[in-house]
Amino acid sequence: MFFFDPLYMVLAFPALLLALWAQWKVQSTYNKYARVPTSSGVNGVQVAQMLIRRHGLSVNLEGIPGFLTDHYDPRTKTVALSQSSQQNSIASVAVVAHELGHALQDQEDYLPLKLRGAIVPMVQLGGWVGPILFMLGLLLSIGPFVTLGLIAFALAALFAIITLPVEFDASRRALAMLQANGILAPHKLPGAKQVLDAAALTYVAAAAQAITQLLYFILLASRSRD
Repeated sequence: MFFFDPLYMVLAFPALLLALWAQWKVQSTYNKYARVPTSSGVNGVQVAQMLIRRHGLSVNLEGIPGFLTDHYDPRTKTVALSQSSQQNSIASVAVVAHELGHALQDQEDYLPLKLRGAIVPMVQLGGWVGPILFMLGLLLSIGPFVTLGLIAFALAALFAIITLPVEFDASRRALAMLQANGILAPHKLPGAKQVLDAAALTYVAAAAQAITQLLYFILLASRSRD
C-alpha cells in the first residue's frame, strides 16, 4: 500500500499542493484575459495563420475539440487549435502564439525539443512497465527489476525537467512574435505574459511531482535493502 506510506505523503504533498495551485492559477488567469479583446481584433486562428505566413513555417493547422487543448505535434508538423482559439482575446492569441513558438523551435532544431522527442517512446513504455517491475522486484526481492523500475521513474523525471526549457522558450518566442507583428498593443503584452507564465507553472508542478516520485522510490528501494 505505497500510497499510505507516511514517507510518500511527506514527499508528495508539497508537490501536489503546487500542482493544484498551478491548475487554479492557469484557469483563473486564462478566464480573466479571455474577456479582454485584442486591439487588432484578431482571434487565435487568425493569429496562427498570420504567424505561419510571416515566419515561413511549414506546418498544418487543424481544429480539435476541448478547452485549452491546443498543442504542437512535431511528428506531423501540425498545430492543433482548440475551440477556445476562435476567441478574440489576449488569452487566445497568447496560447496560440505559444504553440507556434514550438513550431519555430522545431524549424530551428532547438536541442531541448529534439531531446524531449527522442525519449518520448521510452517514457511512454516506462510509464506503465516501470511501476510494475519496481513493485514486483520489491516484493520478490529481484534487484534487476527494482533497478529497471527506477530507470523508468528517472526517465519520467528527466522528461519533465527537459520540458521546462522547451516551454519557457516557446513562451519567450510567443511574446516576441506578438510584439514584432503588432498583434498586441504594448500595454496588453503583460496580460499575455501572465497567461503564459501561469501555464508554465503547470510544467514546474509536473517536474516537482516527477522528481519527488523518483526520490520516494529511491528511498523505498534503499529502505528495502536495509
